Amino acid sequence: MCFKIAVAGKGGSGKTSIASLIIGYLKNNKPRPILAVDADANANLGESLGLSLKETIGSIIASFNEEKMKIPPGLTKEAYLEVRLNETIVESTGLDLIAMGRGEGTGCYCYPNTVLKKFIDSLMTNYTYMVMDNEAGMEHLSRRTTEDIDELLIISDHSVKGIRTVARIRDLISELKLVVKRQSVIINFAPKVIDSHITRELEELGLKPIATVPLDEELHQYDLEQKSLLELPDTSKAVQAIGNLMAKVLNQG
Repeated sequence: MCFKIAVAGKGGSGKTSIASLIIGYLKNNKPRPILAVDADANANLGESLGLSLKETIGSIIASFNEEKMKIPPGLTKEAYLEVRLNETIVESTGLDLIAMGRGEGTGCYCYPNTVLKKFIDSLMTNYTYMVMDNEAGMEHLSRRTTEDIDELLIISDHSVKGIRTVARIRDLISELKLVVKRQSVIINFAPKVIDSHITRELEELGLKPIATVPLDEELHQYDLEQKSLLELPDTSKAVQAIGNLMAKVLNQG
């Protein structure tokens, strides 16, 4: 059975980096294969993983609308679309990647989102773990992309605004009755001592972080040099923090 992990949070909280480090941990320490899912229309998870995307779900849908009159004989539209969707999978040793990308027309992500969710469901039996990187904010919750998840990691940076976004995400999940088995809060870019404004906000909102991930200059340098975060050494502070986090998450699971 596939164990499904998703990350959410406000923009700038480091969701993609956290997702990449989780994938790196699983790739190095747990049974494979792993499916990485970039559910952000602005697809950049592949860059963090050192994998190149040729096509996304959105680009396939756009081209399908142009190609549908050229469907090969003997194939239904649905079968041909399935063939084309399988072409979006970026394969590597122990790790595959798919990405939603943007839809047809300005800001139109609903249909690619629906297709992505159905496509993920069809792939699940092939993987031991799935890690989904979501877009910033809460729209993906309303579209129910982040549903039927074993572990939702809600990421905040070291800010009161980030903590309040975490609380709003938590409340929206409850309001929409999304199927999420467990939610955990992470504070990213954390200093050695959490500011009293942050701790007070956490207490008032009833939030207790499962982990903090320190600001890591080595990770920042890898990002600047466009190097795969999967290549970060074990001495990286962020890699070590994610290792400790995943030990907790998977032991609870």
